[in-house]
Parts: sequence; C-alpha cells; structure tokens
Amino acid sequence: MEKEHHKNGGNKYSIIVPTYNERLNIALIVFLIFKHLRDVDFEVIIVDDGSPDGTQEIVKQLQHVYGEDRILLRARPRKLGLGTAYSHGLKHASGNFVVIMDADLSHHPKYLPSFIKKQLETGASIVTGTRYVKGGGVHGWNIMRKLTSRGANVLAQTLLWPGVSDLTGSFRLYKKSVLEEVISSCVSKGYVFQMEIIVRASRKGYHIEEVPITFVDRLFGSSKLGGSEIVGYLKGLAYLLVTT
Repeated sequence: MEKEHHKNGGNKYSIIVPTYNERLNIALIVFLIFKHLRDVDFEVIIVDDGSPDGTQEIVKQLQHVYGEDRILLRARPRKLGLGTAYSHGLKHASGNFVVIMDADLSHHPKYLPSFIKKQLETGASIVTGTRYVKGGGVHGWNIMRKLTSRGANVLAQTLLWPGVSDLTGSFRLYKKSVLEEVISSCVSKGYVFQMEIIVRASRKGYHIEEVPITFVDRLFGSSKLGGSEIVGYLKGLAYLLVTT
C-alpha cells in the first residue's frame, strides 16, 4: 500500500506547540499527534517559556521515546508572548509546511489529516480550523465565554472583512514561506496575533481554506486568557482597522 508521505508529495510538516505549565497535557498531545499522523513526515517543535511545573523535563523524556529529531525542545527563559513563540519555533522548522496548535488538548490532533488533505486538494497557502461553520463548534465553555468569543469574531468580521469565519482561532496549517512572509509584518505578541496574521494574509491575497473543528476547553491546567488579553484584543482590532 502506498505510504501517505508519498501521497503528500514529499512534504514535511513542522508542528509548533507553545507551552507554559503544560506538564499534564504535553505527553498526551504528542501521543495523539503521532497516532493521527502515522505515515506523514513531521516534527514537533515545543517552545516552552520557562515553565516552572516541569514541562521541559517531560518533553526531554518524550525525546527519549520518539527521538530528538522528531521532538524538538526550543525553550525560552520566560513568557515572551505567543506571537514571538511562533516566530521562535519557525526559525527551527525544517518542514515546508508549518502547523500551529495549542498544547492544552483544545486542538485535537485528529483534525490534522483533514488540514493536510484540504491543502493538497486546494493548494491553499493557509488552512485554518473554524468553530463557526457547519460541523464545527465549542465544547466545555459556559454561555458567557461563548458569547464573548462569538462577539469578538462578529466585531472583527464587521470591521475588517477578512474572508474567514474564525479570526481568533489558532489551529492552522501554513505554507512555511507564507508564514515567514506574513509574520514579518505582524506586531502583536499576545492572543491578538491570531487575528492579525490571518487578516494580513487575507489582505495580501493568499488562498485561505477552512476546516470545521470542535474546540474543547482544556482538561488540565488553567486558561492563560485574562482581562489584559481582552483589552489587548480590542487594541489590536483598532490597530488593524487603521493599518490594513
């Protein structure tokens, strides 16, 4: 039987996973990535921002299991923001495609084959997971958080017209060259980075496709999203309205 990496045309996928205090999640997310990408050429790049809970020690154990060529630990001394975490991981990516996903199991690796399939079928520069089309959704959020997320997307859609349904999601597949080009023009460092990069990619005319996903609230650990990030989102929205 023909191997999947032959079907994928020799493509390699660099999966960037930023972490901070994800000791309870990182082993499971790595296991699931390997489970769902059995015949795909990939590497997992873990960018840990000095987690005090022992996340890096778990990653080093995973390197013994899967190999240091498949699990790359690219640590930073402290929390420096999501946007810069992606840029840091991108510097170490050897694949021609890059996947960005969360470590907290809210982005299930079972969707990765659908992302890859969609890109191969359409030639898209970006494939983004979306909660807001048929087949997508959110599990584990209370009504207030659902309304906040939906409202943030509606507000951004109304003001920016980016051509995608889920601006604040971060589960995406990029052509590496496209991500390198777009990320160089981004100024955001926090969660608003997700919105900025997709808006700028849309403005530049890159082909973007969507895959429905179900976002599941984290099982272990605490959310990193706080009031400061919400304020940052609103500031970022205003900035993009003026500059794009």
